[in-house]
Amino acid sequence: MIPFAYARPTTLDEALDAARDPGTAVLAGGTELLNWLRIGIAVPDRVVDISRVPGLDRIEPLPGGGLRIGALVRLNDVAADPNVARDWPVLRMAIHKSASAQLRNLATIGANLLQKTRCAYFRSEEPTPCNRRLPGSGCAAREGHDDRHALFGWTDDCIATQPSDPAVALAALDAVVVTRTATGGRRIPVTDFQLLPSEAIDRDTVLEPGELIEAIELGEPAPHSAYVKVRERESYEYAIVSAAVTVRLCDDGRIAGARIALGSVAMRPWRLAEAERRLVGLAPDDPAVTSAIEAAFAQAHPVPGSAYKVAIARGATRRALMTAAGVRP
Repeated sequence: MIPFAYARPTTLDEALDAARDPGTAVLAGGTELLNWLRIGIAVPDRVVDISRVPGLDRIEPLPGGGLRIGALVRLNDVAADPNVARDWPVLRMAIHKSASAQLRNLATIGANLLQKTRCAYFRSEEPTPCNRRLPGSGCAAREGHDDRHALFGWTDDCIATQPSDPAVALAALDAVVVTRTATGGRRIPVTDFQLLPSEAIDRDTVLEPGELIEAIELGEPAPHSAYVKVRERESYEYAIVSAAVTVRLCDDGRIAGARIALGSVAMRPWRLAEAERRLVGLAPDDPAVTSAIEAAFAQAHPVPGSAYKVAIARGATRRALMTAAGVRP
């Protein structure tokens, strides 16, 4: 590990000022950054520890029934919040499936969105062609192991996927990332927060230097929601595919509206807009639901080794939908 300077600001203004400096890495829970430092993914000149900055570790109600979750709230604290459990269960489910209890006690909701891909070539401790590590060096996965890679939104420069579980739930909830800079801030839909390879190869998110996540905001409650994660082993493995679904039901049990996001299929949570449109008016157990879901996969263009994930993603989507609607799969 290359030596670096360390600073611990005590106010948000101090943190914003420090984060503007080139070569600075920001530490919150540290569960990701420490791995980056060990592997060599990150080689900062200075680490700015914001874990003690006050005011970013609160969960507060918003007018209209929404919820504001500070960026430094620990994952387990988000999942344990009674409002989250009651009104946004999909987020609670995703958090519980994201990591061990020990990691969830340390990892923060804001930094979880900043996770980098788990592609083995990107994470390799030995030099390996990877455009994300070294732009222009190539993508080793294109000619190598590609069985855990993208179904949507990839290019020949990168076929990796984004691994965050909470991000998928937040995408299905139409959550908003609230950021701060020294001169202001902005509101970014979670669905636009991560960047696809066609948008940037040397950046994972739209965050600019000196811009920090202040909070994540949820809109109206989505009590009919569920998260399904398919993985090789149940004990805190990264997803092969995951699906987050929220539904609104009519009085007769038919679907009035649905939001569907898939995880581990692209470099951002992938919304199935076509399925959302076709599901309106159907009963959750209507055979036409299967056709509505399949229609959304017409845009899927899996890399060869990951083609098997399409069937898994369809099944996970249907199971999450039926669970959210309270129908036995």
